[in-house]
Amino acid sequence: MPSWSDIFEVVLLQNYNTRLVVVSTMLLGVAAGLIGSFLLLRKRSLMADALSHATLPGVAIAFAVMVGMGLSGKSLPGLLLGATLSGVAGIFTMLVIRNTTRLRDDVAMGFVLSVFFGIGVASLQMVQGMPGASAAGLESFIYGKTASMVKSDFYLIATVAAVSSGMAFLFLKEFLLLCFDDGFAASQGWPTLFLDVLLLALVTAVTVIGLQSVGLILVIAFLITPPTSARFWTQKLRTMLILSAAIGGLSGWLGASISALTPQLPAGAVIVLVAASLFLTSMLFAPARGVIPRLLRHARLRRKVGRQHLLRAAYELLEAAAGDGPVMNRSFALADLVEKRTWSKGELKHILRVARREDHLEPAEPGRLRLSEPGFGEAARVTRNHRLWETYLITYADIAPSHVDRDADLVEHILGARLVRELEEYLTNHGVEIPVPPSPHLIETGTPSAS
Repeated sequence: MPSWSDIFEVVLLQNYNTRLVVVSTMLLGVAAGLIGSFLLLRKRSLMADALSHATLPGVAIAFAVMVGMGLSGKSLPGLLLGATLSGVAGIFTMLVIRNTTRLRDDVAMGFVLSVFFGIGVASLQMVQGMPGASAAGLESFIYGKTASMVKSDFYLIATVAAVSSGMAFLFLKEFLLLCFDDGFAASQGWPTLFLDVLLLALVTAVTVIGLQSVGLILVIAFLITPPTSARFWTQKLRTMLILSAAIGGLSGWLGASISALTPQLPAGAVIVLVAASLFLTSMLFAPARGVIPRLLRHARLRRKVGRQHLLRAAYELLEAAAGDGPVMNRSFALADLVEKRTWSKGELKHILRVARREDHLEPAEPGRLRLSEPGFGEAARVTRNHRLWETYLITYADIAPSHVDRDADLVEHILGARLVRELEEYLTNHGVEIPVPPSPHLIETGTPSAS
């Protein structure tokens, strides 16, 4: 276990090598999160995977070419140049397949991923036997090797990350239009092919500079996991882009720091695990789209629907008992209430318990129920809103009176005060009488309520 002094040394970036690795991976995470967001919005997440695998042949071929020219085969700029050219060739192959055949994008991506990676593995095996050359360490591009980073690598990553992020913000409007409706963009005269190629070029740049830190196998997680995590937190695109960049940077920082404290763990794998942890946290707890908040909202909505059904059924019973006179709050039989809805015993017990907890019911004699004072007022309001929506559907949506009760029941529970006022104003301005009571579908059909 690392000591507290080791933890402080890593957190405060006091060690030169640690500072170099942590800052480099953090900058890479910011750029990857930002550029990966457009891939996610473009529904081309697999393209990053295909692109990363397509870079492997370039690494092996660049090594062989540099050795043949009498140079050092392990020159990082030369290897990254080879990876870039190979990645571009993979992208070009995907575009050719997509634009000249009827095959879909996923087929083209799968083809490039498997074929180029196979060529890369075979090429790495071949350069191992080149005379006068040592290809040991080239496999680090597959899994990443942050420990071998030097100052020039940091400058390269920082430059590419800054340029890629700057281009993403410069073409933000165009990229968003391309991601959401490329057909509309083309019809408006936007150069969609150029924008598509530019986006793929940025993805290629981020992928290539990520080879040494996380490797071509894991760089896909760096490009896709942060934007996917950010998507759970917001409905706004620009906020998503900022959150994605922040999550990517945080993943790089935490992953590299944990790897520095535990040297036996490779940095690339730890970075991806941290990103996956942030994704899992976002998926479970994000207030906008998280699983747990969504379940809680659904539970609240079910309680609200059950409560409103109970109150409306009770009010309709009181209407029937009042006849032509005013509706009075009085007790009613529980058996009559059960006949109004298709509740099971368990559902009814739960709904009654919620209604009592919310002070909508008050004690009554055995086998009977009675609305409380606020419960009676809420029942009248709920019934009025239901019939207000029924009136609108019958008058303007051409819904059959025999079906309008069911259709109104699907919508009434989300009617807010503003929408209710707008409905009232609209119906009043068009000379439509708001029927409270009786129910408009009862007037039309003369049949009992199907509530």
